Amino acid sequence: MRARAAGRTGVTKDLGADRGTGGQTAGGHGPAAPSAEARAPAGEIRASDAVEPQTDRLRYLDAATRQIARGMNLDETLRELCRAAVPAFADIAFVHLYAPLPVGDETAAAPRVLKLHTTDRAPLRRPTAHRSGPRSPTAGPVRAAEVVHPAANGLLTKLLRAGRPVIADTPDLGAALSELLAADSASRAGVTGRRLIVAPLHGRNQVMGSVVLIREPDRPAFTGDDLLVASQLATHTALGIDKAVLYAREASVADALQRTMLPQSLPEPAGVLLASRYLPSSRTAQVGGDWYDAIPLPGNRVALVIGDVMGHSMTSAAIMGQLRTIVQTLAGLDLPPDEILHHLDEQAERLGSEHTATCLYAMYDPVLHRLLVSNAGHLPPVLLRPDGGAEVVEVPPGAPIGVGGGGFESTELHAPAGATLLLYTDGLVESRESDVLSGVERLRVRLQAAAAQATPPALEVLCDQALGTLGPGDRDDDVALLVARFQGILPETVAYWYMAPRPQTARQARRLTRRTLHDWGLDALAESTELLVSEVVANAVRFASRPIVLRLLCTDVLRCEVEDDSPLVPRMRHARLSDEGGRGLFLVDQLARRWGATRVSTGKVVWFEQPLPSDEGPG
Repeated sequence: MRARAAGRTGVTKDLGADRGTGGQTAGGHGPAAPSAEARAPAGEIRASDAVEPQTDRLRYLDAATRQIARGMNLDETLRELCRAAVPAFADIAFVHLYAPLPVGDETAAAPRVLKLHTTDRAPLRRPTAHRSGPRSPTAGPVRAAEVVHPAANGLLTKLLRAGRPVIADTPDLGAALSELLAADSASRAGVTGRRLIVAPLHGRNQVMGSVVLIREPDRPAFTGDDLLVASQLATHTALGIDKAVLYAREASVADALQRTMLPQSLPEPAGVLLASRYLPSSRTAQVGGDWYDAIPLPGNRVALVIGDVMGHSMTSAAIMGQLRTIVQTLAGLDLPPDEILHHLDEQAERLGSEHTATCLYAMYDPVLHRLLVSNAGHLPPVLLRPDGGAEVVEVPPGAPIGVGGGGFESTELHAPAGATLLLYTDGLVESRESDVLSGVERLRVRLQAAAAQATPPALEVLCDQALGTLGPGDRDDDVALLVARFQGILPETVAYWYMAPRPQTARQARRLTRRTLHDWGLDALAESTELLVSEVVANAVRFASRPIVLRLLCTDVLRCEVEDDSPLVPRMRHARLSDEGGRGLFLVDQLARRWGATRVSTGKVVWFEQPLPSDEGPG
């Protein structure tokens, strides 16, 4: 980073003496301080006059270090250094950084130093140069960076690692420092005598680069006292750089941690379209506990989950990951929404954390066009009706997760085809300028306006409209958004039967399957499906004590589900030649495109899927 003074009106004898920097902010100008001779009678110098330059120097350092400390990131820290150093202390300032910058306890090898040269390309972030003048402090010649490799045992490398500022008052030092300034001939001309100081940027554990300060010929040369000033400027800059790099690393780790805990992709269950968005807080490293999930359930149902752990910390993100895993496990048991939240609340108490969370769990049945919703202190969802109207769904809020209040209720809602449900966290509707209720109403209005333009609006457009409710300025909280458009499954594409667990049940299941596939125009699948159904039903008959449920669903695939009351989940094994059985699941694995077994609260469900023949299906 490079800076040059402009408009100088005097020559300094010491910092602040004739340049008016005493008591001013770094880089500012004020009335010139009178000299010692002007303040004292002829032939008399008071003892207090001797400390005036030191007082001015301390005032300048106080203002300059406070200015450098204002930088919140790497760019701001370097920019504030140049504003503080030029023109109050030097005419040109260069900053050179190692590439990459060492972080924390890392030990840098031989430095790879970024130097600058003029180019027509846009400037890079870190290695920048600034020259003061009539334009704004951020303006300056466009620069780009290239990497140079000083010799591991060379004078420049030793100088940078020494961690002490020096004045280039010898030819050897001048030659070494010219490596850093080789991009600018005018700067090379200034590397003479005592007009150049190099101060290594020494952080907590290692050197991160250097700052080079140059005075032009019309100003006094640097003195030993100026080395102390340069050392303080470099030290505070290095601490600011160290802080910025560590802060950026922490923010990157926190953001990566939370994103890995969120779904990498949403499922594509039949009868519902899904979309989601996640925006982290604009406050760096303020990782939160917002999460969402969509979990396929037996019978082509899907669970829609949104939650928010209170607080912003790594602990919040870790608890979020635990709660999300618990919800996924409970959803696999196919429990009602209120039971899911009840068990989640119990498990959250066992975690022994003081953090609380809100959660909303909704279960959509595309066959019955039904939505069951239970809420644990979360904000109510917004339902966009097929006619374009929007309403805030009234669901009993219940107590937050972790409080131990319990008392969750499941509310049943009609979910017609074409309706859209929007689940969100409070970061979407809460801001410094308005309360939560106003934000929810603003969200409802925006969604209704989007529906008026296109019925139904595309889910991505709807997400954009929802995020448009965010007010201006920084976001204090994360935003999680899950949108589900209900399409439903036509009743004529679903068939199911209850059958007693008897030896004749497998034959009955084959007959019902063949007849149903004929009605759906899927005779090409009849033979293979009959065989698969017979094997799965026969296995259920062996362990069931209550009626078995056989369900066929024809959507984009043909899906068969067999449910019984036994919790024993079948496992595929390789039968020996002498075994009379044990080959049923092997046949299922070979003939079906996909298959699986899921434990539910009443037993288990074994399912398999087959691809549909082209241009065939019920309808």
